[in-house]
Amino acid sequence: MKPLAVGLAGAGPWAGAMHAPTLAKGPETTLAAVWTRRREAAETLAKAHGSVPVASFDELLDHCEAVAFAVPPSVQAVLAVRAANRGKALLLEKPVALTVPDARRVAEAVGEAGVVSQLVLTKRYHPRTRDFLERAATFTATGARSCYLHGAFLGGEQATSWRLEHGALLDLGPHLLDLLEAAVGPIASLRGTGDPRHWLELTCEHENGVVSQASLSGSIGLRRASTVVDLFGPDGQLHYDTAELDHAECWPVLRREFAAAVRSGRPPALDVWHGLRLQELLDRAQPPR
Repeated sequence: MKPLAVGLAGAGPWAGAMHAPTLAKGPETTLAAVWTRRREAAETLAKAHGSVPVASFDELLDHCEAVAFAVPPSVQAVLAVRAANRGKALLLEKPVALTVPDARRVAEAVGEAGVVSQLVLTKRYHPRTRDFLERAATFTATGARSCYLHGAFLGGEQATSWRLEHGALLDLGPHLLDLLEAAVGPIASLRGTGDPRHWLELTCEHENGVVSQASLSGSIGLRRASTVVDLFGPDGQLHYDTAELDHAECWPVLRREFAAAVRSGRPPALDVWHGLRLQELLDRAQPPR
């Protein structure tokens, strides 16, 4: 199978740590070109991975079959529509956008163009996550507790302006709500309390009657991020913890499945419509002001 030519929009820390090396390494993909508003950053990242920098987003689209996004959600929502309209497949970060209407516009553009989309919900591509979800499918849950905690908002490369402004709900919430729905079942209602920039608590009522709790914070002084999901039921406890995961195992799986989806024309379950579903949950989880 011919490697999928993927253009990369963005050249920040996450693009340099995950997107560029993953796409350039192949063999299912090639890093066709890199674009960002900071020309020097695009040049540096492209050179490091044997690719070429381009001067505009339109020029990036000329070089590729698919676009991977490593830009703020507000920027992604605009550029993804343009890429879909040009017939390009999309590898999208979470959240898809900052608002439900913007996320819906991306989903509708994908639907109208008939292109493949896939979400970078990192943990979902790890074998141990998939093993946990397989076991959860046969586990009778009475209730569940979960958390996603780290200290990235306290400083460092991940303390970007959009994360500091919107907090843990939009940054960490998509991961945890996705895992809770996959492990427990669709969420019928939820409510949030607290401050997304410090500590946020979500109470979720699932369609099957199970109640789950989710704690989110990016302002905790932990040496390593912690994502935990615990299911409790008549048979005891089913435990999931990312502290022991090697996240480098996720990238080859993500790359392989994205390339296969684009070549087959069959979108994966973790597509833009799933992203829109998560965006709607995030909107409902916003705590009262």
